[in-house]
Amino acid sequence: MGTSKYSPEFRADAVALYRATPGGSYASVAKDLSINHETLRVWVRDAEQAARPGAGEAGAVEKENRQLRARVKELELEREILRRAAKYFAGETSW
Repeated sequence: MGTSKYSPEFRADAVALYRATPGGSYASVAKDLSINHETLRVWVRDAEQAARPGAGEAGAVEKENRQLRARVKELELEREILRRAAKYFAGETSW
């Protein structure tokens, strides 16, 4: 990711302004600040996630669980291939 051209203070002030504007939309507040409305929406979403205790940790745990499940599937497939190969070679030998 590149460097941001907006300071953390500006971001916090923009989020505070959005929250303090009753009935204000992302587009109207963003236009007043001369920023993209999607940028403001992301900042507000990030601020809400940061305010929830443990929210970032839960996402990281879910991501790790997905990765581990994929790894387990891969290892099970490898084990099955090795099992079939051992069975094949065991039947081929004549001791």
